[in-house]
Amino acid sequence: MDSPISRRRLVGAALALPLLSLSACAGFGGFGMEDAIRRLLTLSSQRAFAQLLEENGFFAHDVARIALPPELGGNAPTTLLAALLRQPPVRERLMRQVNKAAGEAANVAAPIVLESIRGMTIADALSIVRGGSTAATDYLQRRMGNAIFDAMLPEVDEALRLFDNDIVTQALRAATGIDFAGLRHDVTLKASQGIYRAIGQEEAAIRADPAATGDPVLTAVFGVLR
Repeated sequence: MDSPISRRRLVGAALALPLLSLSACAGFGGFGMEDAIRRLLTLSSQRAFAQLLEENGFFAHDVARIALPPELGGNAPTTLLAALLRQPPVRERLMRQVNKAAGEAANVAAPIVLESIRGMTIADALSIVRGGSTAATDYLQRRMGNAIFDAMLPEVDEALRLFDNDIVTQALRAATGIDFAGLRHDVTLKASQGIYRAIGQEEAAIRADPAATGDPVLTAVFGVLR
């Protein structure tokens, strides 16, 4: 099995790939709208994953950070079932644990997302171009379905077991109503949703100032819509 470091290097190389080549299809400024959407999603994804794959990337991200499930105390535990998790050091340690697991699992999600963007056919591209601040990301999420979740689930499972199994075990014993499979599912679901939120955040920023990207296609297509 590849080590996390070697996988990070491979994913980093993929994220560094240039955007799609220019096309001359009809559209805004002579550029195809489908091409513009792919370039928008590619750049948004590259920027999002560049942050999420950093050390403590999920934990430090304002829209992708993973909160503990309610059974494990959530963000504001109120029950008597999780006395251990009421201790701030323990809760923060566990939060860092699950966010670190998400970061390791994101290694397998990044190439899947980028490949999906490159190969997708885009229906009604004009409505996406003219849509809301995350219209392209929303379309990507619908197209990919459960692909990110399915790819990340075994990685999250492995990461949670390897990183710090003792604290996970203590937490699960202290809080009833959730087992390891439930924790794994919860973390994976939140991680996959966090990835789309991070991509959407980058998309919104690009739409707000396409010229700042230095990309002529994005500037031509989205600049005229501002």
